[in-house]
Amino acid sequence: MKIQSNGVAIHVEQSGRGDLALVFLHYYGGSSRTWNAVAEQLRDRYRIVATDHRGWGQSEAPSDGYGIADMAADAQGVIDALTLERYVLIGHSMGGKVAQLIASHRPAGLAGLVLVAPSPPTPMLLSDAERATLAGAYQTRESVEFVIDHVLTAKRLDVAQREQVIEDSLKGAPQAKAGWPNVALREDISSESAAIVAPTIVISGELDQVDRIETLEAELLPRVPHAVLRIVPSTGHLSPLESPVEVASIIEEFADALVNKHSSVSRLKRYQRPSTRR
Repeated sequence: MKIQSNGVAIHVEQSGRGDLALVFLHYYGGSSRTWNAVAEQLRDRYRIVATDHRGWGQSEAPSDGYGIADMAADAQGVIDALTLERYVLIGHSMGGKVAQLIASHRPAGLAGLVLVAPSPPTPMLLSDAERATLAGAYQTRESVEFVIDHVLTAKRLDVAQREQVIEDSLKGAPQAKAGWPNVALREDISSESAAIVAPTIVISGELDQVDRIETLEAELLPRVPHAVLRIVPSTGHLSPLESPVEVASIIEEFADALVNKHSSVSRLKRYQRPSTRR
């Protein structure tokens, strides 16, 4: 389905059931279906909402507006349109930086934050040549395959997963492919990330070459000091595809704790009696 959000038609996939929604934001080069294998493990207990960022998947691709604030406004607009009363925001890589900005606004209904191989809130320092290489990484099938094999993964993807990554990467609009390395990746949202108060977990692949564990420990965790780091063994940057069962298990454990805490607070309020003191 398409939802008009922030002036853009955003494609949204929904499934599952439950009072708590899990809202998924994908990586640079991905789409809502990046999360399919993770969602499959969770949809029996939770409502699943996965979006395509502007310029990716089946979402509209405006000529400009590919900063973090633009993508955050798109996602928040979807959440508002769906009237999600309580949700966990889950962002992968680029989607993780977008999720940090959303969470920093402390929106009503946000129960928790899951950052999967997130891009840190500080700018990534790249040379002009490195930015050009990143912007051109998804131009041909051969270039995408090189990035899959040498940068994005530590585990071999199966044939269907590999084809999905190639298709999603090639399908991205040129302005979206250029927007991440030339605009959003340069943005500094570290002061905003410091304002995050929602319970937060960070999931990192042990062998991630893009957003390395040491980078997250230096650039992200000190700014969200209550965040808990979970490491997925023998996994690269595409953990939702490489290790979906492990990623889903961590998310489920986190979501269950939030549900149990919410239930306990609700029961306590229900049985509290007004004070009789005068």
